[in-house]
Amino acid sequence: MNSIEHCFLYGIVDLGYVEPNEVTDMAKKLVRGGIDLLQLRAKTESVDEIRRLAQDILLVTQPAGVPLILNDYPQLLADVRAEGCHLGQEDGSIEQARQIAGRQILVGRSTHSIEQAIAAQQEGADYIGFGPLFPTPTKPDATAIGLRDLRQLHARVNIPIFCIGGIKESNLRQVTDAGAQRVCLVSDLLTASDPIAKVRAVKADL
Repeated sequence: MNSIEHCFLYGIVDLGYVEPNEVTDMAKKLVRGGIDLLQLRAKTESVDEIRRLAQDILLVTQPAGVPLILNDYPQLLADVRAEGCHLGQEDGSIEQARQIAGRQILVGRSTHSIEQAIAAQQEGADYIGFGPLFPTPTKPDATAIGLRDLRQLHARVNIPIFCIGGIKESNLRQVTDAGAQRVCLVSDLLTASDPIAKVRAVKADL
């Protein structure tokens, strides 16, 4: 299984872009392209549906050594053998998520400022998401925070930092030039005419 320290390109199978019956096929394409880490985000689906989708994705990710992260729902990790969960700022504590899962898991935290990033590291997060860097249709109500803090962020936070929010192949160089080392892409991968080729192209530029 890929260790989080060796993951640089994070993909999210977001049901805001992918129909439930296309989730497994999209996961296959992203994994085939070489995605390092994959998340299932299903904000409007039932817990039972998320459980089913996660079980299907695991048949793709685990043989490839790609960790699967569930957006929220640490309670599912007691019986779904995904590698971890990702928490927002309002989703409870990292310690509580690990207790609910009842086993060793990865726990990530969404952060939107250097202060939140430092707090997540101190709380014991395995990695953080930092953003949104740019306006993004994935979270239209979120305020873009820009690129100016990236170098300071990486100087003060030692756990893996995945920059997220409006990042595309077309602006990736701008993001990495600003100091980003790891990125998470959503719509640019999921809406690509050839997701396999898109993942490969992005990885080649990291």
